[in-house]
Amino acid sequence: MPAAPDPYWFGPENRVLLEECGIFGIYGPGEDVARQTFFGLYTLQHRGQESAGIAVADGAGIAMHRRMGLVAQVFDDRDLDGLEGFAAIGHTRYSTTGSSRIENAQPVFAESDLGPIAMGHNGNLVNSVELREELLEISPTFYSTTDSELILSLVVNAPGETWIDRIRHTFPRLRGSFSLVFLTPTSVIGVRDGLGNRPLCLGTYGNTWLIASESCAFEALDARFERDFLAGEIIEINDAGVRSYGEEAHPPTALCIFEYIYFARPDSVIEGASLYEARVRMGARLAREYPVDADLVIGVPDSATAAAIGYAKEAGIPYGEGLVKSRYIGRTFIQPDDRIRRLGVKLKLNTLQTVTAGKSIVVVDDSIVRGNTTKAIVNLLRTSGNAAEVHLRISSPPIKWPCFYGIDIQHADELIANNMTVPQICEHVDADSLSYLSIEGLIRATGIAGEKLCTGCLTREYPIPVQLEMDKLKFEPTVESPASPGNSDGQAADAAMSDGAAPADPHPTSTRIG
Repeated sequence: MPAAPDPYWFGPENRVLLEECGIFGIYGPGEDVARQTFFGLYTLQHRGQESAGIAVADGAGIAMHRRMGLVAQVFDDRDLDGLEGFAAIGHTRYSTTGSSRIENAQPVFAESDLGPIAMGHNGNLVNSVELREELLEISPTFYSTTDSELILSLVVNAPGETWIDRIRHTFPRLRGSFSLVFLTPTSVIGVRDGLGNRPLCLGTYGNTWLIASESCAFEALDARFERDFLAGEIIEINDAGVRSYGEEAHPPTALCIFEYIYFARPDSVIEGASLYEARVRMGARLAREYPVDADLVIGVPDSATAAAIGYAKEAGIPYGEGLVKSRYIGRTFIQPDDRIRRLGVKLKLNTLQTVTAGKSIVVVDDSIVRGNTTKAIVNLLRTSGNAAEVHLRISSPPIKWPCFYGIDIQHADELIANNMTVPQICEHVDADSLSYLSIEGLIRATGIAGEKLCTGCLTREYPIPVQLEMDKLKFEPTVESPASPGNSDGQAADAAMSDGAAPADPHPTSTRIG
């Protein structure tokens, strides 16, 4: 099976922060919902680049297509033409529980006594081990190694006369982070966990209703952003309209702060805050906290651009583009050879020597994870860019602790800030100076009250108690994968999960249940 594309595939030691999944839902009688979902997922591609899938409902059953790869690699016109209906959900994945392979692609789906159902999940459960052990007593077979399959299996096996009854019964069993979209033959259902850890929002155009991880997906479809889901809210959309089951819903109490720093697109709005404006404020506060006498401010493209603009404006130092990003490196299944791997950052970034040569430069980045990529960037600016000085300014505090709610940081020893002081990191990456934004400055810059944010990876203050060592591959040894034509190359859709009812039949490129 070819490896999934990685934004920094020149070596795992250079891994950047990556988050699990973007989700999308649409209820639109008369609309080409498959194509609308395709374009919605296209705007959410930054949230996951390992696999993608779309499920469509037509009132009687659910048809689905999912494969490994980017959205544009997974679907063509023929695929989308074969997905007819009036409601759909879509998913684009980065793995935090379960490896990157076709069996773990989403949406997940199942048959039940209430009929077929499909689901997409963004987040990570912290009690998945105990839930899986419980479910093994009901059904000995799992077709994936994800916590997403566990969620759907719990819902399918819960008591209740309707899907809303079963989701509400399951809700208290789930501990951790979960924004969910469900698809039945007649409805779309969105769910946001009681922490509000991952974003989820509601949009509309005409008589069509949309659900998405980020509001940028609505802009691409010329739709109007209506509002964010409340934490703990369930919204059902069908021919009766839109109904919220939010009697105990409330504003988020642990929204991931890295949505503001890095994950979400700058053109999104989350909990009333513009991501672009928040990042500009982060840069401005960073300039006030840690000024430096320099000739030029540049940002590491693209996620640090807004913060670099804010730093430059506040410091009164010219802003320039000293680094140019190749946006297509890593967007392929063709693997690099050893020589190409050794080139490292040079394949991803080029310097503009005419801009940087002989200058003292402030380089603004959003975070430092392991430090190897940062070290390579500093070296690139000194050698190819001929910079006289390189001063690093990071628009977030040091990342010292793992995240268990949907970000792929699982062990403290992966993090350079857990093992070194700031002066030691500065020396390690060969910068002339290094400073991080304070936690207080970061929270103020978001415009969100601190009690509404999760800062566990920065402070070790987690909203839910967790064990400090968790393995995203913890279920891999016991997976039972169904034999399915086409699965050998990792490109075909897999079979439905087992939930005590009969799973759907495997098919090389698509599946229909119901």
